Amino acid sequence: MEHVTEGSWESLPTQLHPQVLGALGQLGFPHMTPVQSATIPLFMKNKDVAAEAVTGSGKTLAFVIPILEILLRREEKLKKNQVGAIIITPTRELAIQVDEVLAHFTKSFPQFSQILWIGGRNPADDVSRFKEQGGNIIVATPGRLEDMFRRKVEGLDLASCVKSLEVLVLDEADRLLDMGFEASINTILEFLPKQRRTGLFSATQTQEVESLVRAGLRNPVRISVKEKGVAASSTQKTPSRLENYYMVCKADEKFNQLVHFLRNHKQEKHLIFFSTCACVEYYGKALEALVKSVKIMCIHGKMKHKRNKIFMEFRKLQSGILVCTDVMARGIDIPEVNWVLQYDPPSSASAFVHRCGRTARIGHGGSALVFLLPMEESYVTFLEINQKCPLQEMKLQKNTGDLLPKLKSMALADRAVFEKGMKAFVSYVQAYAKHECNLIFRLKDLDFASLARGFALLRMPKMPELRGRQFPDFVPADVNTDIIPFKDKIREKQRQKLLERQRKEKRENEGRKNIKNKAWSKQKAKKEKKKRMNEKRKREEGSDIEDEDMEELLNDTRLLKKFKKGKITEEEFEKGLFSSGKGTVTTADLGIPDLEEDC
Repeated sequence: MEHVTEGSWESLPTQLHPQVLGALGQLGFPHMTPVQSATIPLFMKNKDVAAEAVTGSGKTLAFVIPILEILLRREEKLKKNQVGAIIITPTRELAIQVDEVLAHFTKSFPQFSQILWIGGRNPADDVSRFKEQGGNIIVATPGRLEDMFRRKVEGLDLASCVKSLEVLVLDEADRLLDMGFEASINTILEFLPKQRRTGLFSATQTQEVESLVRAGLRNPVRISVKEKGVAASSTQKTPSRLENYYMVCKADEKFNQLVHFLRNHKQEKHLIFFSTCACVEYYGKALEALVKSVKIMCIHGKMKHKRNKIFMEFRKLQSGILVCTDVMARGIDIPEVNWVLQYDPPSSASAFVHRCGRTARIGHGGSALVFLLPMEESYVTFLEINQKCPLQEMKLQKNTGDLLPKLKSMALADRAVFEKGMKAFVSYVQAYAKHECNLIFRLKDLDFASLARGFALLRMPKMPELRGRQFPDFVPADVNTDIIPFKDKIREKQRQKLLERQRKEKRENEGRKNIKNKAWSKQKAKKEKKKRMNEKRKREEGSDIEDEDMEELLNDTRLLKKFKKGKITEEEFEKGLFSSGKGTVTTADLGIPDLEEDC
Protein backbone atom coordinates (compact mmCIF):
# COMPACT_ATOMS: atom_id res chain seq x y z
CA MET A 1 0.00 0.00 0.00
CA GLU A 2 1.19 3.50 -0.76
CA HIS A 3 2.13 5.45 2.30
CA VAL A 4 0.04 8.59 2.36
CA THR A 5 0.17 10.68 5.50
CA GLU A 6 -2.81 12.65 6.72
CA GLY A 7 -2.75 16.31 5.83
CA SER A 8 -4.64 18.86 3.78
CA TRP A 9 -6.90 17.79 0.92
CA GLU A 10 -4.56 19.56 -1.50
CA SER A 11 -1.77 17.10 -0.58
CA LEU A 12 -3.54 14.19 -2.30
CA PRO A 13 -1.69 12.77 -5.35
CA THR A 14 -4.76 13.45 -7.52
CA GLN A 15 -6.23 16.92 -7.15
CA LEU A 16 -9.87 17.12 -6.07
CA HIS A 17 -12.45 19.10 -8.01
CA PRO A 18 -12.59 22.74 -6.77
CA GLN A 19 -16.27 22.42 -5.86
CA VAL A 20 -15.55 19.30 -3.83
CA LEU A 21 -12.89 21.26 -1.93
CA GLY A 22 -15.38 24.08 -1.47
CA ALA A 23 -17.96 21.73 0.03
CA LEU A 24 -15.33 20.32 2.42
CA GLY A 25 -14.52 23.85 3.55
CA GLN A 26 -18.21 24.56 4.20
CA LEU A 27 -18.48 21.39 6.27
CA GLY A 28 -15.47 22.47 8.34
CA PHE A 29 -13.06 19.70 7.36
CA PRO A 30 -9.78 21.41 6.34
CA HIS A 31 -7.72 18.24 6.94
CA MET A 32 -8.06 14.57 6.18
CA THR A 33 -8.32 11.85 8.79
CA PRO A 34 -5.95 8.85 8.51
CA VAL A 35 -8.57 6.59 6.92
CA GLN A 36 -9.39 9.27 4.34
CA SER A 37 -5.78 9.93 3.41
CA ALA A 38 -5.15 6.19 3.05
CA THR A 39 -8.32 5.26 1.15
CA ILE A 40 -9.15 8.10 -1.25
CA PRO A 41 -6.01 7.90 -3.46
CA LEU A 42 -6.42 4.13 -3.89
CA PHE A 43 -10.12 4.35 -4.65
CA MET A 44 -9.49 7.07 -7.23
CA LYS A 45 -6.86 4.85 -8.87
CA ASN A 46 -9.59 2.28 -9.52
CA LYS A 47 -8.52 -0.09 -6.76
CA ASP A 48 -10.97 -2.21 -4.76
CA VAL A 49 -10.60 -1.28 -1.09
CA ALA A 50 -11.34 -3.11 2.16
CA ALA A 51 -10.91 -0.55 4.94
CA GLU A 52 -10.98 -1.16 8.67
CA ALA A 53 -10.87 1.84 11.00
CA VAL A 54 -12.16 2.71 14.44
CA THR A 55 -15.68 4.03 14.62
CA GLY A 56 -15.97 7.80 14.23
CA SER A 57 -12.84 8.09 12.09
CA GLY A 58 -14.46 9.71 9.05
CA LYS A 59 -15.14 6.67 6.85
CA THR A 60 -18.16 8.30 5.15
CA LEU A 61 -16.11 10.97 3.39
CA ALA A 62 -13.55 8.29 2.53
CA PHE A 63 -16.02 6.86 0.02
CA VAL A 64 -18.28 9.84 -0.80
CA ILE A 65 -15.40 11.91 -2.25
CA PRO A 66 -14.01 9.12 -4.50
CA ILE A 67 -17.52 8.39 -5.79
CA LEU A 68 -17.95 12.00 -6.90
CA GLU A 69 -14.46 12.21 -8.39
CA ILE A 70 -14.87 8.95 -10.34
CA LEU A 71 -18.25 10.01 -11.73
CA LEU A 72 -16.93 13.48 -12.63
CA ARG A 73 -14.12 11.87 -14.62
CA ARG A 74 -16.43 9.68 -16.71
CA GLU A 75 -16.00 10.21 -20.43
CA GLU A 76 -19.70 9.74 -21.10
CA LYS A 77 -22.09 11.65 -18.86
CA LEU A 78 -24.68 9.64 -16.97
CA LYS A 79 -28.26 9.84 -18.18
CA LYS A 80 -31.10 10.46 -15.74
CA ASN A 81 -31.88 6.79 -15.07
CA GLN A 82 -28.34 5.47 -15.32
CA VAL A 83 -26.90 4.43 -11.95
CA GLY A 84 -23.23 5.30 -11.45
CA ALA A 85 -22.83 4.45 -7.75
CA ILE A 86 -24.63 2.48 -5.05
CA ILE A 87 -24.03 2.86 -1.32
CA ILE A 88 -25.53 0.13 0.89
CA THR A 89 -25.92 0.65 4.65
CA PRO A 90 -27.38 -1.66 7.31
CA THR A 91 -29.94 0.75 8.82
CA ARG A 92 -32.22 3.47 7.51
CA GLU A 93 -30.78 5.97 10.03
CA LEU A 94 -27.29 5.48 8.65
CA ALA A 95 -28.64 5.66 5.09
CA ILE A 96 -30.29 9.01 5.87
CA GLN A 97 -27.05 10.29 7.35
CA VAL A 98 -24.97 9.22 4.33
CA ASP A 99 -27.57 10.73 2.02
CA GLU A 100 -27.30 14.04 3.89
CA VAL A 101 -23.50 14.09 3.62
CA LEU A 102 -23.73 13.27 -0.07
CA ALA A 103 -26.28 16.06 -0.60
CA HIS A 104 -23.75 18.63 0.69
CA PHE A 105 -21.61 17.79 -2.34
CA THR A 106 -24.17 17.03 -5.07
CA LYS A 107 -25.85 20.42 -4.66
CA SER A 108 -22.74 21.80 -6.37
CA PHE A 109 -23.18 19.27 -9.20
CA PRO A 110 -26.71 19.51 -10.64
CA GLN A 111 -25.77 16.94 -13.30
CA PHE A 112 -25.93 14.25 -10.62
CA SER A 113 -29.19 13.05 -9.12
CA GLN A 114 -29.28 11.07 -5.89
CA ILE A 115 -32.05 8.95 -4.37
CA LEU A 116 -32.63 7.35 -0.98
CA TRP A 117 -34.28 3.92 -0.77
CA ILE A 118 -35.04 2.73 2.76
CA GLY A 119 -37.74 0.86 4.64
CA GLY A 120 -40.72 2.66 6.18
CA ARG A 121 -41.67 4.24 2.84
CA ASN A 122 -43.99 3.22 0.03
CA PRO A 123 -41.93 1.31 -2.59
CA ALA A 124 -44.25 2.53 -5.36
CA ASP A 125 -43.39 6.13 -4.44
CA ASP A 126 -39.68 5.28 -4.64
CA VAL A 127 -40.16 3.86 -8.14
CA SER A 128 -42.09 6.95 -9.27
CA ARG A 129 -39.44 9.26 -7.84
CA PHE A 130 -36.68 7.33 -9.62
CA LYS A 131 -38.52 7.52 -12.95
CA GLU A 132 -39.18 11.25 -12.59
CA GLN A 133 -35.97 12.53 -10.99
CA GLY A 134 -33.52 9.73 -11.76
CA GLY A 135 -30.89 8.32 -9.41
CA ASN A 136 -27.26 8.45 -10.53
CA ILE A 137 -26.23 7.73 -6.94
CA ILE A 138 -28.39 5.39 -4.87
CA VAL A 139 -28.16 5.22 -1.07
CA ALA A 140 -30.14 2.24 0.18
CA THR A 141 -30.70 -0.44 2.77
CA PRO A 142 -30.25 -4.02 1.48
CA GLY A 143 -33.86 -5.16 1.80
CA ARG A 144 -35.32 -2.22 -0.12
CA LEU A 145 -32.63 -2.36 -2.82
CA GLU A 146 -33.19 -6.09 -3.36
CA ASP A 147 -36.92 -5.42 -3.61
CA MET A 148 -36.28 -2.77 -6.27
CA PHE A 149 -34.23 -5.20 -8.35
CA ARG A 150 -37.06 -7.73 -8.23
CA ARG A 151 -39.86 -5.21 -8.79
CA LYS A 152 -41.30 -5.46 -12.30
CA VAL A 153 -44.93 -4.40 -11.77
CA GLU A 154 -44.32 -0.64 -11.94
CA GLY A 155 -42.19 -1.01 -15.06
CA LEU A 156 -38.85 -0.52 -13.27
CA ASP A 157 -35.96 -2.48 -14.77
CA LEU A 158 -33.21 -1.61 -12.32
CA ALA A 159 -30.93 -4.38 -13.64
CA SER A 160 -30.56 -2.52 -16.96
CA CYS A 161 -30.10 0.81 -15.15
CA VAL A 162 -27.04 -0.43 -13.22
CA LYS A 163 -25.11 -1.59 -16.31
CA SER A 164 -23.28 1.75 -16.14
CA LEU A 165 -22.33 1.23 -12.45
CA GLU A 166 -18.88 2.53 -11.55
CA VAL A 167 -18.74 2.18 -7.75
CA LEU A 168 -20.35 -0.04 -5.10
CA VAL A 169 -19.84 0.74 -1.40
CA LEU A 170 -20.77 -1.54 1.49
CA ASP A 171 -20.78 0.64 4.59
CA GLU A 172 -20.59 -1.01 8.03
CA ALA A 173 -20.11 -4.33 6.25
CA ASP A 174 -19.83 -6.41 9.42
CA ARG A 175 -23.19 -5.07 10.61
CA LEU A 176 -24.75 -5.85 7.24
CA LEU A 177 -23.84 -9.49 7.82
CA ASP A 178 -24.68 -9.51 11.54
CA MET A 179 -28.21 -8.35 10.72
CA GLY A 180 -28.76 -11.26 8.35
CA PHE A 181 -28.44 -9.38 5.05
CA GLU A 182 -25.96 -11.82 3.52
CA ALA A 183 -28.57 -13.37 1.20
CA SER A 184 -29.77 -9.92 0.08
CA ILE A 185 -26.20 -8.74 -0.57
CA ASN A 186 -25.46 -11.84 -2.65
CA THR A 187 -28.65 -11.30 -4.67
CA ILE A 188 -27.75 -7.65 -5.29
CA LEU A 189 -24.20 -8.57 -6.37
CA GLU A 190 -25.63 -10.90 -9.04
CA PHE A 191 -27.36 -7.95 -10.73
CA LEU A 192 -24.27 -5.70 -10.75
CA PRO A 193 -21.61 -5.58 -13.50
CA LYS A 194 -18.27 -7.20 -12.66
CA GLN A 195 -16.29 -4.24 -14.04
CA ARG A 196 -16.75 -1.86 -11.11
CA ARG A 197 -14.88 -0.47 -8.13
CA THR A 198 -15.97 -1.86 -4.77
CA GLY A 199 -15.29 -0.40 -1.35
CA LEU A 200 -15.96 -2.28 1.87
CA PHE A 201 -15.84 -0.19 5.05
CA SER A 202 -16.09 -1.49 8.59
CA ALA A 203 -14.94 -0.89 12.14
CA THR A 204 -14.27 -4.60 12.69
CA GLN A 205 -13.07 -7.33 10.35
CA THR A 206 -14.88 -10.61 11.04
CA GLN A 207 -14.66 -13.96 9.28
CA GLU A 208 -17.95 -13.20 7.53
CA VAL A 209 -16.58 -9.88 6.26
CA GLU A 210 -13.50 -11.70 4.98
CA SER A 211 -15.78 -14.05 3.02
CA LEU A 212 -17.60 -11.05 1.56
CA VAL A 213 -14.28 -9.50 0.56
CA ARG A 214 -13.38 -12.64 -1.36
CA ALA A 215 -16.81 -12.81 -3.01
CA GLY A 216 -17.38 -9.16 -3.92
CA LEU A 217 -13.94 -7.55 -4.35
CA ARG A 218 -11.22 -8.17 -6.94
CA ASN A 219 -7.65 -8.08 -5.62
CA PRO A 220 -8.57 -5.58 -2.90
CA VAL A 221 -6.09 -3.33 -1.11
CA ARG A 222 -6.58 -3.86 2.61
CA ILE A 223 -6.35 -0.81 4.83
CA SER A 224 -6.25 -0.92 8.63
CA VAL A 225 -6.02 2.47 10.30
CA LYS A 226 -5.17 2.72 14.01
CA GLU A 227 -5.46 5.62 16.40
CA LYS A 228 -2.44 7.82 17.03
CA GLY A 229 -0.41 6.64 19.96
CA VAL A 230 -1.74 3.09 19.72
CA ALA A 231 1.00 0.49 19.48
CA ALA A 232 1.39 -1.39 16.24
CA SER A 233 0.73 -4.67 18.03
CA SER A 234 -2.54 -3.36 19.44
CA THR A 235 -5.90 -3.60 17.73
CA GLN A 236 -7.83 -1.11 19.86
CA LYS A 237 -11.13 -0.37 18.16
CA THR A 238 -12.39 2.56 20.23
CA PRO A 239 -11.36 6.21 19.72
CA SER A 240 -8.37 7.26 21.82
CA ARG A 241 -10.26 10.29 23.20
CA LEU A 242 -13.03 8.10 24.56
CA GLU A 243 -13.15 7.66 28.33
CA ASN A 244 -14.65 4.25 29.01
CA TYR A 245 -16.17 3.43 32.42
CA TYR A 246 -18.04 0.58 34.04
CA MET A 247 -20.19 0.48 37.17
CA VAL A 248 -20.99 -2.69 39.12
CA CYS A 249 -24.36 -2.65 40.85
CA LYS A 250 -27.17 -5.05 41.73
CA ALA A 251 -30.13 -5.43 39.42
CA ASP A 252 -32.48 -3.64 41.83
CA GLU A 253 -30.03 -0.70 42.19
CA LYS A 254 -29.32 -0.13 38.52
CA PHE A 255 -32.36 2.02 37.66
CA ASN A 256 -31.79 4.29 40.67
CA GLN A 257 -28.16 4.77 39.64
CA LEU A 258 -29.19 5.62 36.06
CA VAL A 259 -31.79 8.22 37.07
CA HIS A 260 -29.40 9.83 39.58
CA PHE A 261 -26.71 10.08 36.89
CA LEU A 262 -29.11 11.65 34.36
CA ARG A 263 -30.41 14.19 36.88
CA ASN A 264 -26.83 15.32 37.49
CA HIS A 265 -26.08 15.66 33.74
CA LYS A 266 -29.24 17.38 32.47
CA GLN A 267 -27.42 19.84 30.22
CA GLU A 268 -25.69 17.10 28.24
CA LYS A 269 -26.63 14.82 25.35
CA HIS A 270 -27.00 11.10 26.11
CA LEU A 271 -27.64 7.83 24.31
CA ILE A 272 -28.96 5.05 26.55
CA PHE A 273 -28.79 1.54 25.11
CA PHE A 274 -31.13 -1.26 26.16
CA SER A 275 -31.12 -4.86 24.96
CA THR A 276 -34.68 -5.05 23.59
CA CYS A 277 -37.42 -2.93 22.04
CA ALA A 278 -39.75 -3.70 24.97
CA CYS A 279 -37.14 -2.41 27.45
CA VAL A 280 -36.85 0.81 25.44
CA GLU A 281 -40.63 1.27 25.57
CA TYR A 282 -40.84 0.64 29.32
CA TYR A 283 -37.80 2.52 30.59
CA GLY A 284 -38.36 5.35 28.14
CA LYS A 285 -41.79 5.88 29.72
CA ALA A 286 -40.29 5.65 33.21
CA LEU A 287 -37.54 8.19 32.49
CA GLU A 288 -40.04 10.64 31.02
CA ALA A 289 -41.85 10.64 34.37
CA LEU A 290 -38.80 10.68 36.65
CA VAL A 291 -36.26 12.91 34.84
CA LYS A 292 -37.91 16.30 34.48
CA SER A 293 -36.98 19.27 32.28
CA VAL A 294 -35.15 17.06 29.77
CA LYS A 295 -36.25 16.07 26.27
CA ILE A 296 -36.49 12.27 26.23
CA MET A 297 -37.03 10.33 22.99
CA CYS A 298 -37.23 6.63 22.18
CA ILE A 299 -36.21 4.73 19.06
CA HIS A 300 -36.01 1.02 18.23
CA GLY A 301 -36.19 -1.34 15.28
CA LYS A 302 -39.92 -2.09 15.52
CA MET A 303 -40.82 1.54 14.94
CA LYS A 304 -41.68 1.96 11.28
CA HIS A 305 -42.67 5.46 10.22
CA LYS A 306 -41.66 7.46 13.33
CA ARG A 307 -37.99 6.45 13.39
CA ASN A 308 -36.76 8.88 10.75
CA LYS A 309 -38.53 11.84 12.33
CA ILE A 310 -37.25 11.03 15.85
CA PHE A 311 -33.69 10.53 14.61
CA MET A 312 -33.63 13.84 12.74
CA GLU A 313 -35.16 15.71 15.68
CA PHE A 314 -32.68 14.32 18.21
CA ARG A 315 -29.71 15.20 16.01
CA LYS A 316 -30.73 18.86 16.20
CA LEU A 317 -31.00 18.94 20.00
CA GLN A 318 -28.30 20.61 22.08
CA SER A 319 -29.12 18.38 25.05
CA GLY A 320 -31.46 15.48 25.64
CA ILE A 321 -31.76 11.72 26.05
CA LEU A 322 -32.29 9.12 23.32
CA VAL A 323 -33.37 5.73 24.68
CA CYS A 324 -32.59 3.13 22.03
CA THR A 325 -31.60 -0.39 20.98
CA ASP A 326 -28.60 -1.39 18.86
CA VAL A 327 -30.38 0.04 15.81
CA MET A 328 -28.49 3.24 16.75
CA ALA A 329 -25.17 1.52 17.45
CA ARG A 330 -23.57 1.51 14.02
CA GLY A 331 -22.24 4.35 11.91
CA ILE A 332 -24.76 6.90 13.19
CA ASP A 333 -23.22 10.35 13.57
CA ILE A 334 -25.15 12.38 16.13
CA PRO A 335 -23.43 15.69 16.86
CA GLU A 336 -21.84 16.23 20.26
CA VAL A 337 -23.02 13.21 22.23
CA ASN A 338 -21.47 13.56 25.69
CA TRP A 339 -22.30 10.18 27.21
CA VAL A 340 -23.14 6.74 25.87
CA LEU A 341 -24.82 4.80 28.68
CA GLN A 342 -25.19 1.04 28.27
CA TYR A 343 -27.90 0.02 30.73
CA ASP A 344 -27.73 -3.52 29.34
CA PRO A 345 -24.45 -4.89 27.93
CA PRO A 346 -24.83 -5.72 24.22
CA SER A 347 -25.19 -9.27 22.88
CA SER A 348 -21.71 -9.21 21.32
CA ALA A 349 -18.32 -7.65 22.11
CA SER A 350 -18.14 -5.90 18.73
CA ALA A 351 -21.50 -4.22 19.41
CA PHE A 352 -19.99 -2.81 22.63
CA VAL A 353 -17.32 -1.05 20.58
CA HIS A 354 -19.85 0.36 18.13
CA ARG A 355 -22.11 1.64 20.89
CA CYS A 356 -19.21 3.48 22.50
CA GLY A 357 -18.31 4.91 19.11
CA ARG A 358 -21.41 7.13 19.07
CA THR A 359 -19.37 9.60 21.11
CA ALA A 360 -15.77 10.92 20.81
CA ARG A 361 -16.12 11.11 17.04
CA ILE A 362 -13.55 12.66 14.67
CA GLY A 363 -11.27 14.16 17.28
CA HIS A 364 -13.93 15.17 19.81
CA GLY A 365 -13.96 13.95 23.40
CA GLY A 366 -16.65 11.76 24.92
CA SER A 367 -17.44 9.24 27.65
CA ALA A 368 -19.16 5.88 27.89
CA LEU A 369 -20.49 3.95 30.88
CA VAL A 370 -21.72 0.36 31.03
CA PHE A 371 -23.74 -0.97 33.99
CA LEU A 372 -22.78 -4.50 35.05
CA LEU A 373 -24.26 -6.93 37.57
CA PRO A 374 -21.80 -8.33 40.16
CA MET A 375 -21.68 -11.71 38.34
CA GLU A 376 -20.80 -9.91 35.08
CA GLU A 377 -17.69 -8.05 36.28
CA SER A 378 -15.34 -10.42 34.41
CA TYR A 379 -16.78 -8.88 31.21
CA VAL A 380 -14.38 -5.96 31.79
CA THR A 381 -11.36 -8.27 31.45
CA PHE A 382 -12.96 -9.98 28.46
CA LEU A 383 -13.38 -6.64 26.63
CA GLU A 384 -9.81 -5.63 27.39
CA ILE A 385 -8.47 -8.90 25.92
CA ASN A 386 -10.98 -9.49 23.14
CA GLN A 387 -11.51 -5.92 21.90
CA LYS A 388 -8.42 -4.18 23.34
CA CYS A 389 -10.91 -1.88 25.05
CA PRO A 390 -9.75 -0.87 28.55
CA LEU A 391 -12.38 0.31 31.05
CA GLN A 392 -11.98 2.11 34.36
CA GLU A 393 -14.34 1.64 37.28
CA MET A 394 -16.84 4.30 38.30
CA LYS A 395 -17.91 3.96 41.93
CA LEU A 396 -21.56 3.74 42.92
CA GLN A 397 -23.18 7.16 43.35
CA LYS A 398 -24.34 8.00 46.85
CA ASN A 399 -27.72 9.32 48.02
CA THR A 400 -29.48 8.03 44.91
CA GLY A 401 -32.85 7.48 46.58
CA ASP A 402 -35.26 4.63 45.81
CA LEU A 403 -37.42 5.39 42.79
CA LEU A 404 -38.78 1.87 42.29
CA PRO A 405 -41.87 2.47 44.51
CA LYS A 406 -42.78 5.39 42.21
CA LEU A 407 -42.39 3.10 39.22
CA LYS A 408 -44.68 0.56 40.92
CA SER A 409 -47.23 3.31 41.56
CA MET A 410 -47.16 4.17 37.86
CA ALA A 411 -47.88 0.51 37.04
CA LEU A 412 -50.77 0.41 39.52
CA ALA A 413 -52.25 3.59 38.08
CA ASP A 414 -51.93 2.66 34.41
CA ARG A 415 -52.24 -0.80 32.90
CA ALA A 416 -50.12 0.34 29.94
CA VAL A 417 -47.11 0.79 32.25
CA PHE A 418 -47.82 -2.54 34.00
CA GLU A 419 -47.94 -4.44 30.69
CA LYS A 420 -44.85 -2.68 29.34
CA GLY A 421 -42.94 -3.71 32.46
CA MET A 422 -43.97 -7.35 32.13
CA LYS A 423 -43.04 -7.46 28.44
CA ALA A 424 -39.72 -5.74 29.14
CA PHE A 425 -38.80 -8.28 31.82
CA VAL A 426 -39.68 -11.25 29.60
CA SER A 427 -37.80 -9.85 26.61
CA TYR A 428 -34.74 -9.06 28.77
CA VAL A 429 -34.56 -12.62 30.11
CA GLN A 430 -34.96 -14.09 26.64
CA ALA A 431 -32.25 -11.81 25.24
CA TYR A 432 -29.96 -12.66 28.17
CA ALA A 433 -30.30 -16.36 27.39
CA LYS A 434 -29.01 -15.72 23.86
CA HIS A 435 -25.97 -13.64 24.84
CA GLU A 436 -22.92 -14.41 22.71
CA CYS A 437 -20.63 -14.43 25.74
CA ASN A 438 -22.61 -17.04 27.67
CA LEU A 439 -19.71 -18.03 29.92
CA ILE A 440 -20.11 -14.67 31.66
CA PHE A 441 -23.79 -13.91 31.01
CA ARG A 442 -25.29 -17.14 32.32
CA LEU A 443 -29.04 -17.31 32.73
CA LYS A 444 -28.82 -19.85 35.56
CA ASP A 445 -26.78 -17.36 37.64
CA LEU A 446 -29.25 -14.51 37.16
CA ASP A 447 -30.95 -13.31 40.36
CA PHE A 448 -34.53 -13.22 39.07
CA ALA A 449 -35.96 -11.81 42.29
CA SER A 450 -33.55 -8.86 42.28
CA LEU A 451 -34.15 -8.40 38.55
CA ALA A 452 -37.93 -8.34 39.02
CA ARG A 453 -37.53 -5.74 41.77
CA GLY A 454 -35.31 -3.71 39.43
CA PHE A 455 -38.10 -3.76 36.84
CA ALA A 456 -40.55 -2.73 39.59
CA LEU A 457 -42.83 -5.66 38.73
CA LEU A 458 -46.06 -6.15 40.66
CA ARG A 459 -45.88 -9.92 40.11
CA MET A 460 -43.70 -12.47 38.35
CA PRO A 461 -44.73 -13.19 34.75
CA LYS A 462 -45.50 -16.71 33.57
CA MET A 463 -42.70 -17.81 31.26
CA PRO A 464 -40.79 -21.06 30.55
CA GLU A 465 -37.54 -19.77 32.05
CA LEU A 466 -39.21 -19.34 35.47
CA ARG A 467 -41.24 -22.56 35.49
CA GLY A 468 -40.78 -24.56 38.68
CA ARG A 469 -38.73 -21.84 40.42
CA GLN A 470 -39.49 -20.24 43.77
CA PHE A 471 -38.62 -16.61 44.56
CA PRO A 472 -38.84 -16.01 48.32
CA ASP A 473 -36.91 -12.71 47.95
CA PHE A 474 -39.56 -11.27 45.66
CA VAL A 475 -42.77 -10.08 47.31
CA PRO A 476 -45.59 -9.56 44.76
CA ALA A 477 -47.92 -6.60 45.22
CA ASP A 478 -51.07 -7.36 47.21
CA VAL A 479 -53.38 -6.48 44.35
CA ASN A 480 -55.34 -8.26 41.65
CA THR A 481 -53.47 -7.13 38.54
CA ASP A 482 -56.44 -8.09 36.32
CA ILE A 483 -58.40 -5.11 37.59
CA ILE A 484 -55.68 -2.49 36.92
CA PRO A 485 -57.24 -0.11 34.35
CA PHE A 486 -55.69 1.71 31.42
CA LYS A 487 -55.25 5.42 32.05
CA ASP A 488 -56.38 5.97 28.47
CA LYS A 489 -60.19 5.79 28.74
CA ILE A 490 -60.61 4.61 25.15
CA ARG A 491 -58.20 1.71 25.67
CA GLU A 492 -59.88 0.81 28.97
CA LYS A 493 -63.30 0.82 27.31
CA GLN A 494 -61.96 -1.50 24.59
CA ARG A 495 -60.44 -3.76 27.27
CA GLN A 496 -63.72 -4.01 29.14
CA LYS A 497 -65.54 -4.91 25.92
CA LEU A 498 -62.95 -7.58 25.24
CA LEU A 499 -63.25 -8.97 28.78
CA GLU A 500 -67.03 -9.11 28.46
CA ARG A 501 -66.72 -10.93 25.15
CA GLN A 502 -64.26 -13.40 26.70
CA ARG A 503 -66.58 -14.03 29.66
CA LYS A 504 -69.47 -14.66 27.28
CA GLU A 505 -67.39 -17.05 25.16
CA LYS A 506 -66.26 -18.84 28.29
CA ARG A 507 -69.86 -19.41 29.39
CA GLU A 508 -70.78 -20.69 25.93
CA ASN A 509 -67.71 -22.91 25.79
CA GLU A 510 -68.53 -24.43 29.18
CA GLY A 511 -71.86 -25.61 27.75
CA ARG A 512 -70.18 -26.85 24.61
CA LYS A 513 -67.56 -28.60 26.69
CA ASN A 514 -70.13 -30.90 28.34
CA ILE A 515 -71.63 -31.83 24.96
CA LYS A 516 -68.19 -32.32 23.54
CA ASN A 517 -67.30 -34.66 26.42
CA LYS A 518 -70.36 -36.80 25.73
CA ALA A 519 -69.59 -36.88 22.03
CA TRP A 520 -65.99 -37.71 22.81
CA SER A 521 -67.00 -40.77 24.83
CA LYS A 522 -69.20 -41.95 21.96
CA GLN A 523 -66.38 -41.32 19.57
CA LYS A 524 -64.07 -43.35 21.79
CA ALA A 525 -66.52 -46.27 21.84
CA LYS A 526 -66.82 -46.04 18.07
CA LYS A 527 -63.04 -46.13 17.72
CA GLU A 528 -62.77 -49.17 20.00
CA LYS A 529 -65.50 -50.96 18.00
CA LYS A 530 -63.68 -50.13 14.77
CA LYS A 531 -60.44 -51.43 16.28
CA ARG A 532 -62.13 -54.72 17.26
CA MET A 533 -63.58 -55.10 13.77
CA ASN A 534 -60.15 -54.52 12.21
CA GLU A 535 -58.58 -57.12 14.47
CA LYS A 536 -61.36 -59.59 13.60
CA ARG A 537 -60.86 -58.93 9.90
CA LYS A 538 -57.14 -59.60 10.23
CA ARG A 539 -57.83 -62.86 12.07
CA GLU A 540 -60.33 -63.87 9.39
CA GLU A 541 -57.83 -63.06 6.63
CA GLY A 542 -55.25 -65.18 8.43
CA SER A 543 -57.70 -68.12 8.80
CA ASP A 544 -58.62 -67.89 5.10
CA ILE A 545 -55.00 -68.41 4.14
CA GLU A 546 -54.73 -71.39 6.46
CA ASP A 547 -57.95 -72.86 5.00
CA GLU A 548 -56.55 -72.56 1.47
CA ASP A 549 -53.41 -74.44 2.48
CA MET A 550 -55.47 -77.09 4.24
CA GLU A 551 -57.70 -77.50 1.20
CA GLU A 552 -54.69 -78.11 -1.03
CA LEU A 553 -53.33 -80.61 1.48
CA LEU A 554 -56.65 -82.48 1.63
CA ASN A 555 -56.86 -82.51 -2.17
CA ASP A 556 -53.36 -84.01 -2.39
CA THR A 557 -54.29 -86.59 0.26
CA ARG A 558 -57.38 -87.63 -1.73
CA LEU A 559 -55.20 -88.07 -4.84
CA LEU A 560 -52.88 -90.28 -2.79
CA LYS A 561 -55.75 -92.44 -1.56
CA LYS A 562 -57.05 -92.85 -5.12
CA PHE A 563 -53.54 -93.85 -6.27
CA LYS A 564 -53.21 -96.40 -3.47
CA LYS A 565 -56.58 -97.98 -4.36
CA GLY A 566 -55.46 -98.18 -8.00
CA LYS A 567 -58.16 -95.80 -9.22
CA ILE A 568 -55.54 -93.51 -10.86
CA THR A 569 -52.17 -94.20 -12.40
CA GLU A 570 -48.87 -92.83 -11.09
CA GLU A 571 -48.77 -90.45 -14.06
CA GLU A 572 -52.26 -89.14 -13.27
CA PHE A 573 -51.30 -88.71 -9.59
CA GLU A 574 -48.23 -86.61 -10.45
CA LYS A 575 -50.26 -84.60 -12.96
CA GLY A 576 -52.79 -83.84 -10.21
CA LEU A 577 -50.06 -82.53 -7.92
CA PHE A 578 -48.73 -80.21 -10.63
CA SER A 579 -52.21 -78.84 -11.41
CA SER A 580 -52.63 -77.94 -7.73
CA GLY A 581 -49.71 -75.54 -8.10
CA LYS A 582 -47.28 -77.54 -5.97
CA GLY A 583 -44.82 -78.08 -8.82
CA THR A 584 -42.39 -80.85 -7.87
CA VAL A 585 -43.83 -81.35 -4.41
CA THR A 586 -43.14 -84.84 -3.11
CA THR A 587 -45.14 -86.87 -0.67
CA ALA A 588 -42.50 -86.12 1.91
CA ASP A 589 -43.39 -82.42 1.54
CA LEU A 590 -46.90 -83.35 2.60
CA GLY A 591 -45.63 -85.29 5.59
CA ILE A 592 -46.59 -88.64 3.94
CA PRO A 593 -44.19 -91.61 3.64
CA ASP A 594 -42.59 -92.30 0.29
CA LEU A 595 -44.96 -94.21 -2.02
CA GLU A 596 -42.50 -96.93 -2.89
CA GLU A 597 -41.78 -97.67 0.78
CA ASP A 598 -45.49 -97.62 1.58
CA CYS A 599 -46.21 -100.02 -1.25
